[in-house]
Amino acid sequence: MLNEKIAKLINEQINKEFYSGYLYLDFANYYADEGLDGFAHWYEIQAMEERDHAMMMRRYLIDNGIRVTFDAIDKPDKVFKGLSDPLEAGFEHEKYVTSLINNIYSEAFSLKDFKTMQFLDWFIKEQGEEEKNAEDMVKKMQLFGHDAKGLYALNQELSARVYTPSASGPAM
Repeated sequence: MLNEKIAKLINEQINKEFYSGYLYLDFANYYADEGLDGFAHWYEIQAMEERDHAMMMRRYLIDNGIRVTFDAIDKPDKVFKGLSDPLEAGFEHEKYVTSLINNIYSEAFSLKDFKTMQFLDWFIKEQGEEEKNAEDMVKKMQLFGHDAKGLYALNQELSARVYTPSASGPAM
């Protein structure tokens, strides 16, 4: 049986992962409105990945006899003034999510909850990749986004992203 505090933290994280998906769909909407369908597509896939993360955590709790509860998902409240704004907000958000996962891991470590630590190992690795991808997006926009041809090429690159379900993750 999972420790009550660990179960609560993971349940809260499930809701935060769903919020992340909602946030990224908001980014996709912004880029769709701006005519950048590649950027919109990239964030649509990002939203699907966040949903996958929530579902993995949900399954972990269920498999450990914990009832999952859902909270309301907050409305994203970002206001974008330029094409880089969602990218920068995405990078900051991924760093925030990393801190949340690290907090759960730290709590599991303090309780010697090795099963949860092993479960979270995948998410820690995933967050490293998420932060790198988000930072790379910001850097690419800084390098190429102010030139119409560069922006076009970047948009084309992002439109090629393919959704791959996180089947290799824990508890799927």
